[in-house]
Amino acid sequence: METGLRVLFLTVLLTVLTGCATVRGWFHRGHASAPTAQTDSDDEANPPRVVEPEVARRKITVPRIRSRNLEFGLDYGALSIEDFGTHPSYGALAAYHITEDFFFQAEVGRSTAGRTSFETLNGDVQLLTQSERRFTYYDLSLGYNFLPGEAFIGRGVAMTSAFYLLGGIGGTHFAGDTKFTVNFGAGYRVVPADWLAIHVTVQDRVFQSNLLGVSKLTNNLEARLATTVFF
Repeated sequence: METGLRVLFLTVLLTVLTGCATVRGWFHRGHASAPTAQTDSDDEANPPRVVEPEVARRKITVPRIRSRNLEFGLDYGALSIEDFGTHPSYGALAAYHITEDFFFQAEVGRSTAGRTSFETLNGDVQLLTQSERRFTYYDLSLGYNFLPGEAFIGRGVAMTSAFYLLGGIGGTHFAGDTKFTVNFGAGYRVVPADWLAIHVTVQDRVFQSNLLGVSKLTNNLEARLATTVFF
């Protein structure tokens, strides 16, 4: 009998303790979920701040070269005619820009040859008449812009520029005869305005000549300054 009472008492005690633990767990779960709901509402009321960078923007003017890619101009310089000295030259040129890198260029120019050393040493000896001393050339060349960039004047002015190579064929009328001529050289172009360009060019014009009794290739170097307009 006494043993049965003990078993009954222990059973009631375990049941009470288990219920208390369960109730305590309910309270713990209720208290744990409350902060979560409060945190979510705080996030909605106070969204994170967005930092906007402060960038000082600079105004840049891009040269607008005419889209037709045609260029016409005049040039003036000095031409060294082999055996006849160096004399002023003048002419005209026209260019067509195929792409940003390649262009065709046609030129025509004129100079007047001086006296050879043979004529100077022999007094009144004249190898050529005055009209035969006119040196006239014309050619068609292919150009390549191999180093495009910018030229700066001071700190606030920048101009589009490019170094370029030239090579082509043409003819030279000199001493009463027209010779097949090969020309090659290089130049530098600066574009100070949307419609204007300035060129500095050096070229060699090579042709076969037997004017002084010996057949040879003559090199005729020319340096010139040109001003062109885009159309």
